[in-house]
Amino acid sequence: MQQNWFIVGLEIFTGLFLASIALFFIAIVYMYISDKLQTKQAIRHNYPVIGRFRYLFEKQGEFFRQYFFAQDREELPFNRAERSWIYRAAKNVDRTIAFGSTQTHDKAGTIMFMNAAFPKIDSDEHVDELITIGEGCIHPYSTAKTCHISAMSFGALSRPAVTALSHGAAEAGCWLNTGEGGLSEHHLKGHCDLVFQIGTAKYGVRDEDGRLDDNKLREIAAHDSVKMFEIKLSQGAKPGKGGILPGVKVTEEIAAIRGIPVGEDSISPNGHAEFTNIADILDMISHVRIITGKPTGIKAVLGDEQWLKDLCDEIQLRGIEHAPDFFTLDSAEGGTGAAPQILMDHVGLPIKESLPIVINLFRQKGLKQRIKVIASGKMVVPSQIAWALATGADFIASARGNMFALGCIQALQCNKDTCPTGITTHNKHLQQGLDPRNKSTRVASYNKSLHYDLKIIAHSCGVSEPRLLSRHHARIVTESGISVSLDKFYRQY
Repeated sequence: MQQNWFIVGLEIFTGLFLASIALFFIAIVYMYISDKLQTKQAIRHNYPVIGRFRYLFEKQGEFFRQYFFAQDREELPFNRAERSWIYRAAKNVDRTIAFGSTQTHDKAGTIMFMNAAFPKIDSDEHVDELITIGEGCIHPYSTAKTCHISAMSFGALSRPAVTALSHGAAEAGCWLNTGEGGLSEHHLKGHCDLVFQIGTAKYGVRDEDGRLDDNKLREIAAHDSVKMFEIKLSQGAKPGKGGILPGVKVTEEIAAIRGIPVGEDSISPNGHAEFTNIADILDMISHVRIITGKPTGIKAVLGDEQWLKDLCDEIQLRGIEHAPDFFTLDSAEGGTGAAPQILMDHVGLPIKESLPIVINLFRQKGLKQRIKVIASGKMVVPSQIAWALATGADFIASARGNMFALGCIQALQCNKDTCPTGITTHNKHLQQGLDPRNKSTRVASYNKSLHYDLKIIAHSCGVSEPRLLSRHHARIVTESGISVSLDKFYRQY
């Protein structure tokens, strides 16, 4: 009898065990199919089932980080606190925190905004002022938006990523910079405002010899979506060197747009062949502005200051109407593209040092009202943007902030063709997880959240809109651990 019960028990156990295995495999198959069919999370789509562990580990990191993981403010180039804010803003979920800040308030360089005794009352009645760029142009450009999407080329970014940015920018009401890779149909799909960048290789507007082609320039300007033209002198990732797009990312479509061979590295010259002196820069600005009828400016990383002083002197000599309509100041702290580490790490000034220098110089030369300043470089959260506005910038443009909104996980694979989220790869399999419809909504939500939280800071400081922030509204912590006003701190420049 005991033996019979043992056999029966063993059969029941075996049956349950086999049923459990069957259910386990059914669950795996279900998760696999579910992950492949969904398009909200690229990691799960591209790496079904396995990709789910990322979210488990990420969640557990909140509890075990003090033993095994970096703290909120330790990681580079963007820390956990910054990324977390962007992800929540992009998903339009709660952005509040509890139990105190993880921000160190006595660390040198920390910015703190000074709340007013009588803050502005939050109201939807206030309408932000329109800022016009290129008032003397045939087709000036006006916008009330402060935050915009910085230069990222089609090539550095994938087709669905560019498409999502185009639709997201249109929904948010901000502009999208094409980057130096030329204008593609994907930039135009969302009907957003575009800034066409003219790089040193002049992709999209070059002749057979690599010089500026006026007819192609007119074709680009004929697009109503193209609102401004930006002549790139240098960029944050690699000051003194042209753009780099590895051959593995040069597809037939990208090669056709750029006018280069398929599969070969796209290496832009480290400078414009037309430029030998300061006068040449102003000549090209005037030429592009006349041909297109649209605002034309320049983009550069500040290193040697003398060229910028000479540019201001040349403008004063020729007349203020010859000035660039805007100046995009990039930070020497890297970017979304491939770059030699020696340049990314050690060449050029970071935005925290260069922006006050540029603003002070333009004010000294009487050019600040004429030349609108667009600050770009690692400004991805409202406090960083508020600092730039208080320092004197008119706009900010962010690239990597919008990449995080697209779903970037800081895998540091941008210079390869292996981006796991499909943002910087032309691998069709990896791109499948990036649904432009879903990601465009996240891009729009991120940019709307930036503007909303910027107003929170402005109202706390007693002004009605962020552009009214000035240097006396913020303080910076010095080496002594004591803060001084930005106004006093930047007088040394």
